[in-house]
Amino acid sequence: MSRILNIATYRFVGIDDPAALKASVLPKAQALGVKGTILLAHEGINMFLAGAETAVRSFLAILDDDPRFAGLNIKESWSDTVPFKRMKIKLRPEIVTFRQANVDPVNAPAPFMTPAELKRRLDAGEKLVLLDTRNDVEVAKGTFDNAVFWGNTNFTEFGEMAHTHVDELRNKTVVSFCTGGIRCEKAAPFLQDLGVKDVYQLEGGILRYFELVGRDHYTGDCFVFDERRAVDATLSKPA
Repeated sequence: MSRILNIATYRFVGIDDPAALKASVLPKAQALGVKGTILLAHEGINMFLAGAETAVRSFLAILDDDPRFAGLNIKESWSDTVPFKRMKIKLRPEIVTFRQANVDPVNAPAPFMTPAELKRRLDAGEKLVLLDTRNDVEVAKGTFDNAVFWGNTNFTEFGEMAHTHVDELRNKTVVSFCTGGIRCEKAAPFLQDLGVKDVYQLEGGILRYFELVGRDHYTGDCFVFDERRAVDATLSKPA
């Protein structure tokens, strides 16, 4: 039985002093034996962590005491080993690099579509544009059936390509998606600013979709950014 708890979570929230936050939480994570990566920026926090269940949950409880991080939306999966070598906290200009001006997912988000609602609409045969905001390596592992992918090799290129492809999306219902939702929290409002009126972000991304509704309308696995490299619809490393 797998005994290592893996968690992924993020939140766009104002952080006045990311360096001070790093100095506060890094020793606590290390003392608990938690490993992984935390990205901190003035715009928020992005975490991929793993360790013994009690250790990971203890660290999350520490964060939960901070009002900025209370009630984080945690995506959980399990593995036989810890897929990280050490605990790292990195300070970044953005918690997900996009490099597009005037994108504010905290104060001007696009609406979410839940996994259950997306499945219901796909089951009913509704015409949706499923827009994959990930990169070519991730898409090669798997994606939604008939998804639109622009061929970008990174998320910054997606933003640049959007200017070229925006006319293809006008007057259509667009559901943007990525691994865990973080990129779509920037991509969807950015598309709105470009004039795409009916655009959603898939709540919780592919990982939440797998967790709640399974593999329906999806072919392949989901690339993840740790030593597992991919997870299947059970959120486990493929055999």
